[in-house]
Amino acid sequence: MSKAQEQINIGQIRKAIPESLFKKSESRFLVSVAQAISSTALLAYIGYRYIPLTWYALPIWIVFDFLLGTVAMGIWVLGHECGHSAFSDNKMWNDILGYFLHEILLVPYFSWQHSHALHHAKTNHLTEGETFCPVVLNSKMGKIYQKIKDIIGVESFSIVQIFNVTVLGWPLYLLLGVTGGSSRGFTSHFIVPNKLFPSRMLVKVSLSNIGLCFVIFGLYKWAQATSFAEVMALYIGPYLVVNMWLTIITFLQHTDISIPHYDSTSWNWLKGALSTIDRNYPAWIDSLHFEIGTTHVLHHVFSELPHYHANEANLYFKKAVGDLYHCDEKPLLTSLYQCASLVGVEHKGDGAWYFSKE
Repeated sequence: MSKAQEQINIGQIRKAIPESLFKKSESRFLVSVAQAISSTALLAYIGYRYIPLTWYALPIWIVFDFLLGTVAMGIWVLGHECGHSAFSDNKMWNDILGYFLHEILLVPYFSWQHSHALHHAKTNHLTEGETFCPVVLNSKMGKIYQKIKDIIGVESFSIVQIFNVTVLGWPLYLLLGVTGGSSRGFTSHFIVPNKLFPSRMLVKVSLSNIGLCFVIFGLYKWAQATSFAEVMALYIGPYLVVNMWLTIITFLQHTDISIPHYDSTSWNWLKGALSTIDRNYPAWIDSLHFEIGTTHVLHHVFSELPHYHANEANLYFKKAVGDLYHCDEKPLLTSLYQCASLVGVEHKGDGAWYFSKE
């Protein structure tokens, strides 16, 4: 543990941020919800009204779906906030709104809420963390990844990794627990029990699954009434882009050569929370996503702080934690490529594990 980490505690950081910035306003939050939903709906209507569902328009649809999914990611972020009780002091209202916002994007709300809470509780723990836990370089899997990288080269390896993260990452995590903590092994967000979801989660996991079934049935009826092409263009394509942003944001927040993961000999909650990193997102994307990518270190320390206060609170937060704050100013695509080239972590002493440049 560094001297700076020994000298700081959560109480000191909290006192450095005005208490008013922790207060929640349901009406202010609902303005953001209205903004995200109406922007998504308006853009979808423009595509429906003005872009023909023909093969020659496919390049237009690809660009359009990227834009629509990027806008719709704002809905995902707000559902995520509800999962952290950042909408209201009333837990039931958080869950009702969060359930709606996430289930319409095929996110199993209660199941994800549980696994995400563990992600925050064990942030950057080498074996007990949840999502984007790194492989150890000299482990069997680490050696396999390194061998693949040596054979195909760093450029191809990075491209394959980016594909795995952006396309396969979210469904494989939900279905099989891929990138989850090695201490839990196989997990799934859809069955109970497993090492992530105890038997007491049966009702909530079932409610999450029922919501997904209703949405999938609605998509089926929509395709029946119109065409699969319309559902693909106006829902499935943007949905894949939402998943892309979700995994990029999460991957880049917890993967970097400069930040450690800790084993059980040295991990503690604050060290883990501060071992995350903010990235340099284009301003228009950052705004649509309610600054989740540029205030995420703050979010890991104070997850109930509402998004509409995050930018201001971040100024106080960065001053309070000083050199313990991590931020990458490189262009986003550069950061993504560099992080995707990393294979695994190795022990650097004192229970800290860092990604190797090799």
